[in-house]
Amino acid sequence: MSTQLSNALQSPAVSGFFDKRTNTVSYIVKDPQSSACAIIDSVLDFDYAAGRMSHESADALVAHVREYDLHVEWLIETHVHADHLSAAPYIQQQLGGGKIGIGEQIVEVQDVFGKVFNEGTEFERDGSQFDRLFKDGDNYRIGQLEACAIHTPGHTPACMTHVIGDAAFVGDTLFMPDGGTARADFPGGDARALFHSIQRVLSLPDATRLFICHDYGPNGRDIKWQTSVADEKADNIHVGEGKSADDFVALREARDKTLAMPALIIPALQVNMRAGQLPEADEDGNRYLKVPLNLM
Repeated sequence: MSTQLSNALQSPAVSGFFDKRTNTVSYIVKDPQSSACAIIDSVLDFDYAAGRMSHESADALVAHVREYDLHVEWLIETHVHADHLSAAPYIQQQLGGGKIGIGEQIVEVQDVFGKVFNEGTEFERDGSQFDRLFKDGDNYRIGQLEACAIHTPGHTPACMTHVIGDAAFVGDTLFMPDGGTARADFPGGDARALFHSIQRVLSLPDATRLFICHDYGPNGRDIKWQTSVADEKADNIHVGEGKSADDFVALREARDKTLAMPALIIPALQVNMRAGQLPEADEDGNRYLKVPLNLM
């Protein structure tokens, strides 16, 4: 399927759900011709200090699905998030279905962080925890709605943009125009690769709706999560107005040196590289997350 024009007449209904604790936007994307939908980048609530998980954010998605009698076919992760935990398995359990999908480069992330967290040989590093590993250009359907996964690495190796009808879900590849772009300094990240991935996104038709994964309300503005290819090309503070790859790399790398690690990076990576599952319980039924010292 061409990501350029074949989707143009299909316009999914998109509902965004903002989690203010992690500044994450989750989406329910509905086929306009049926009850089929996909959930993108769900959030599991986690109190780090208490070591307790809860489901308020995920329950809002579940309630919406039930209220409108939707059928979840997909639970999509745009990448292995470092700033929130995925609620995909919980939603699967609550609603009785939905395939969990991520980019096939998840195996690279699992290999790196399997070593960082000393997971041992029992932790499979082949992506088998997920139901579907998307390759670049893979087509799939949400009901009758055509979708295509595009590999857009740079923020992480496994980042994918999902083009669904006239909408594209870009994960952390782009932010709102006044927010610029996401960091590229995590293991496997690369600022130049991110620039080229952004160009792939910006080669979509100008009217394509872009839905971002995070917004931080720069300069105190209200939270937003929908923009367009045309707006990003014209106004994005990092890549708009034809900025060169060299200029972007210099800007991105300098900015990344000033950024602290996300507050939830240690639990998030351990859970998300397992498709949202918690580490295996010990013989007493307790589960633990590891904190590597002086490694990251």
